Order: sequence, then structure tokens, then C-alpha cells
Amino acid sequence: MVKPFWRKGTTSLERSKTSLTKNDGLTWYKDLGLHAFGEFSMAMIQANSVMEDQCQIESGPLTFNNPEVQGTFVGVYDGHGGPEASRFIADNIFPNLKKFATESGEISEEVMRNAFGETEEDFLMAVKKQWRKNPQMASVGSCCLAGVICNGLVYIANAGDSRAVLGRSERGGVRAVQLSVEHNANVESARQELWSMHPNDPNILVMKHRMWRVKGIVQVTKSIGDAYLKRAEFNREPLLPKYRVAEHFTKPILSADPSVTVTQLEPEDEFMILASDGLWEHLSNQGIARRLLKAALKEAAKKREMRYSDLKEINPGVRRHFHDDITVIVVYLEPQ
Repeated sequence: MVKPFWRKGTTSLERSKTSLTKNDGLTWYKDLGLHAFGEFSMAMIQANSVMEDQCQIESGPLTFNNPEVQGTFVGVYDGHGGPEASRFIADNIFPNLKKFATESGEISEEVMRNAFGETEEDFLMAVKKQWRKNPQMASVGSCCLAGVICNGLVYIANAGDSRAVLGRSERGGVRAVQLSVEHNANVESARQELWSMHPNDPNILVMKHRMWRVKGIVQVTKSIGDAYLKRAEFNREPLLPKYRVAEHFTKPILSADPSVTVTQLEPEDEFMILASDGLWEHLSNQGIARRLLKAALKEAAKKREMRYSDLKEINPGVRRHFHDDITVIVVYLEPQ
């Protein structure tokens, strides 16, 4: 669920396990941990029968051969259809990023894109190997939000509808600056992009239950995994009909190519929040990990005319009707 992170020791960067506190059976949190440029806080809450979200923080060398290239990597992976894709990303995307950073000698927009592309190809290969034994794996996917802090810059790569927000101190408070671009069919720019890529498919986007969905199935327009929406070879038996698209297609319906932004950190930048869409469904771009999590749950309960204490008593699986799995990481930024 949570990958290890690196903390700065007195003479070296030492491997350390993230120790999370579990306080009600479905909630995990860490109030404070260390990363290369300050502290971090994280919290997760389960709604599905199996937790489909994954997250990780890695801080230290960002290449395999140059200890001078130091930084912090943060990832939030919001799975859907099962946990396999998000778990795969958590195991593979950071090594892939280090591989491409080693080849180029630095972190760059291209390195971020290549890390996503390699992770996608590796997962689709895993789906192919499991095809006869576990065809359902072709219907599993994950949003992928990754951030790297290095040399005074923040690189954010996103495929899906998770979000990264920077907290910038201003007179009278803190202003939220959104760093990520979201890929959800209910965002106008995402719809326009999909329509432009599939101009001859009138059913590429379908309004269902007052929400836009790709092929009437998923809301996200980019992801890692979802092989049945990427390659026609996986949109057939033995995959069950309920997971398949009715029409034959020749080009990928969804993409894994992330949107990448690069932002120069300023002395006024205090923290960065990366969270799955389960949080942003209930809150705007302001707040801090556990406080945000509790506030999101209270808002979810209020929408159902329930008390927060009642919502906490609902079992996973059933709880999914009230809110999604939620993951939030707050990375505090010390002046560089």
C-alpha cells in the first residue's frame, strides 16, 4: 500500500520503512516523516473491499550512477477495477525513472514521460503473460500522479484525475496553485482532446447518469493499464463480456502519455499536496493531510445526510457507495 521512502542520515541516505498508524481499521496515516528537503505527512482511507490506492515517497539519489543528482519522488496511484495496476506502478515506476535519469544524467520532462511509457509497456506485457490464466487483469487500470523535486524545480506528471497543488504563502494566507492537468471526461479540455483523437467515433464519449464516460465505461481519459481499452487483442474472450467494448477499435481509446508541468520553486512555497480524486471530489485546493481526510469524509457523510461517526462504521465495499479510496500526501518544502 505504501512504498518505502529514503531519509537523510548524518553521513548517507539510509533506507527506511514508512511506518503508518492504522487507527480505525480502514484509515492509515503518518503525521510526519523526513524527505530530502523537509518533512511530509500522508493519510489513506479504504472504501473498496480491497484497497486500490497505492502511494510512495522516495528521497535520495535519482540516478543509479551519480549521487549528486538528489531529490524527492512522490507518487499517488489511484487504481480501478482491482489493485494490480496501482501495485505494479508502485513497484516499477521509480526504478524506471532512475533508469532514464541515469541515461540522460538529469531529471527532465522527457525522463518523466519515458518512465510512464516504460511502466505502461511493462504492465501490458504482464497482462499478456497472464491472459489465459487471469484475463480480468486486462480490465484493471490506475491513474498515475508522480512528482519530483530536484534542483529547485518541481516536475509533475499526471495520467488520470488525481491532482497536485502547491501551497504558496501570500499576505493574509496561502494560495493554492494547481500543478497538474487532469484527464477526466467531465473536464472540457479532456473531452476536446479525446474528440480530436477519435473524430470518426460518435460514441467515444457517452453521457451516462449525468456524467461523461469514455465509451460509457470510465471517466478517466488517461491511465496506466486498462489494456482492454488500449489494444484490441485484450478486448475479446476469455475476458468477460461485461468488461469488453462492443465496437472493434484499431487505435487505443485511452492513453498513458502524461501531461507534464515544470515549476520553479519560490521562497514563498510552503508545501505541496498530491492526492487521488477521492479527496478533490469533496474539497477544493486547500488543506493538510489528516485534516483534509476527515473533512472529506464529513462532506461525504453530509451529502448522504449521515453523521461522520456513522460513516466510519460502514464496512469496506459498502463504503464505496459513499466515497472512493482516498490517498493524500503533503510534502513540506523548506527554503532551498
